Order: sequence, then C-alpha cells, then structure tokens
Amino acid sequence: MPRTCLLPLVALLFLANTATAAPRPNVIYIMTDDLGYGDLGCFGQKQIRTPNLDRLAAAGMKLTDYYAGCTVCRPSRLVLWTGRHTGHTPISSNAGYVFKPEDVTVAELLNNAGYATGGVGKWAMGKPGSGGEPNRHGFDFWCGYLDQGEAHNYYPTHLWQCAGEKVEKVPLEGNVLLEEPRARGRVAHPEHRVTYSHDVMTEAALEFIRRNKDRPFLLHVHWTIPHANNEGGSVIGDGMEVPDYGIYKEKPWPSTAKGQAAMITRMDADVGRMVALLEELGLDRRTLVIFTSDNGPHSEGGHKHEYFDANGPLRGHKRDLYEGGIRVPTIACWPGTIEAGSTTAEPLAFYDFLPTACELAGVTPPEAIDGVSFLPTLLGKPDRQSHHDYLYWKYGKKEAVRMGTWKAVRLSPGGPVELYDLNGDIGESQDVAAKEPEMVERMEAAMRRAVAR
Repeated sequence: MPRTCLLPLVALLFLANTATAAPRPNVIYIMTDDLGYGDLGCFGQKQIRTPNLDRLAAAGMKLTDYYAGCTVCRPSRLVLWTGRHTGHTPISSNAGYVFKPEDVTVAELLNNAGYATGGVGKWAMGKPGSGGEPNRHGFDFWCGYLDQGEAHNYYPTHLWQCAGEKVEKVPLEGNVLLEEPRARGRVAHPEHRVTYSHDVMTEAALEFIRRNKDRPFLLHVHWTIPHANNEGGSVIGDGMEVPDYGIYKEKPWPSTAKGQAAMITRMDADVGRMVALLEELGLDRRTLVIFTSDNGPHSEGGHKHEYFDANGPLRGHKRDLYEGGIRVPTIACWPGTIEAGSTTAEPLAFYDFLPTACELAGVTPPEAIDGVSFLPTLLGKPDRQSHHDYLYWKYGKKEAVRMGTWKAVRLSPGGPVELYDLNGDIGESQDVAAKEPEMVERMEAAMRRAVAR
C-alpha cells in the first residue's frame, strides 16, 4: 500500500497560487462521539438542526466515504493517532490500552516540527500516572477526560489538564456524584448538576486557538457529545445529559430523544463559535478544519438510534462493522483552498489523517503505517491521489474489508464471508457472496494480509 509524503505536491498545488510562500496551515480535527452518518442536516437529517455544520459543508467538502478507525471508541482513537488500521494496532476492541514510549502519534510528529499541539475531550490512552497521558505523547496541552469510562458523565467532579510536565485536576464547581453502586461513580446527582463538561472543554479549545494564533497549530477537539451516559440510563432512566432541551423543549418526544437532539444542536453551535473565532483572528484561510465522528450512532442511555434515523441509508450502528457502524459523516473546510460545495467519494479512513497532517506540515511520516495522504483530494487533484488497495477493520472477532465498491463482512473467525456491492446497495441488504466466489477469495486474502506483520 503506498505511503508517501509528497512535499513537492504541497509546494506545487498549495503555494503556487500565492505571491510568497504561505505559512504552514493550522489543522483542527473535530471528532464527536457516537454521531451517526445521518445525524447532520447536510447528510440527510430532517429533525435535528445543524445549521453551522451545514454551512461548513457548503463552504467546503463532504467526504461521503470516510470511515472511522473502528466501531467503538478506544481502538478508533488509536487508529487516528498512529495511522495504523486495527489489523496492526495492539487492540481492536475497547480493551484497555496505555500508550507506550515507542508509539508514535501524529501530535508528536507535528510537535517535533514546530507545531503547537493541543486537544480537548476524551483521550482514553492512559490515566494519570500511567505514562500514557497526552503530554507524554506529543501534546503541549490537553483538557478533558483521560479515562474513557469517566467520560460517560457530563457532570463529573473534575476534568484533567495536561500541560508541560504537569497533569492536574480541574475541579468542576457544584457537581456531586450519586453514591448508588450501579452508577459506578459516573452519574451526577440530578439536583447537583452545575458545570457541564462539554462547555468547559469547548472554552479550553477556543482559548488554545487564541493563545497560538501566531504559530502553526494542531488542535484535536474530541467532544463526548452525543455519547450517552450508559450508567445514567440504567440508574435514572435517561443517559442523554444536557443542560436544557433548547429548541426541542416542546417537542412531543421522549426525554431521551430531546436530549439527543439538544446535544447535537449544542455541539453544532460550538462549531459555529469556533469558525467565527478563526474568522475574527484572520486564521480561517490558513486553517484546515475536519469534522467527523469516532464511530456510528448508539442505542444507549435509553435512546434508540432509529428514532432520528441516525444511520441514514446505512445498515447497522455502533459495534457493527456494517457501514452504519463505521462510515461517519465527515466535512473538510479550508476557505480559499478547498472548493466550496465539493464532494468526494474517495474511500478513506482515520488512518489516513496522520500522513495527511504530515504532508501539510512538511514532515515525513513513519514507514510502518497503513494510511495515505488525502491532501490531493482536498485540493481537488484526484488524479494525484494515492488509492488504497483495500480498507480494513477488525472489532474483536469481526472483520470487514472494502475494496473499491465491494464490501465484505465476516462475523466470526473462519465463518462465512458476506459480500455486498455498495454501488447500488449502500444499505448492504443483498449478500452476493454466492454469486461472486472470486471476489470473496480476494476479500479473504485481503483479510489475511491485513493482519500479517
């Protein structure tokens, strides 16, 4: 699989239209948690309002065939950070993993090249004192959750801030946890919910932009919205935690649906605030903003993904390797560089972000990665785009491969391979494995290659 960092391409395509050499661009990677392919207006949602993201898509590019690293949280993030698919990562499920010194992250690569590197939200790669904290792996700054289980709670007693050599608690005023054993320390008392963690992390992200406006920066915004508080769903019957229902207050919906919709619209408003800040600081035309989700939509915390048709035309949801579990709504916007209102169906995945960021920064990526830079696609030069032979996912015992428009899913080791032609069957409703034995053999061979070292 090609793995190149074509600095001349940047020079020819990005700098050629400028009178003088442009500074290296900023990169903001916004990743929400459990947002489905059909949850945004620009991807077909009819009931939940997302005006800012719809405008972002109109001003930039929709990536219709962009895939998460996995169908659940931790391995998906591991794929994003390291540029390796789940056939080559240490975990392919939500099993615990702590970053090791030898793990090379995209933040480390850009930080070494002079980028300020920051992040907010869910980390999931190492608790305090583990050695896996963000500031041990390339980040100058991080504010949010280090433990992904604690990230279920939107009203925790504290977040964590990592800066320099320090890893410190950030107390959140007024929040008190329930002592109910089933809550596992992850549910706030309904009468003591004062400080909403999403808002704290958003302010930290905006401040990072202000603080680094005069130098190139990489910012990861890993919001936990609209992930459910799973324990809250079982203990108090509603895990969709949000300060208010906003424009959905009077809707004849269950509270869980109101909460789900309100969380997404609140997040959308914060995307609008971030874009407005970039414009205010004069950074918008030298900042690439990518928006996506870590996996498909959930049916947790009392909410069901079917209520708002969160997976749109796709089959499956979180924890599936069908399209609904891994194909995610993705937007890239870079005013003046990415063509407004453009769309690409190039099959891409989380592990392509590392080489793309490296190419933007003029950095050579590590050899042992699975990704390809998709900068040519963003620049409207598809003839220069390196293509994947196949895309691969593993989730526990499940495997999936996409090769061109063909998609294969195997639910157990040695089990039968289901085969779908996404060209005309994006919903994976017609298994054509029996009619296409040669393609099944090619898919099985790809599965074997994907896990080979």
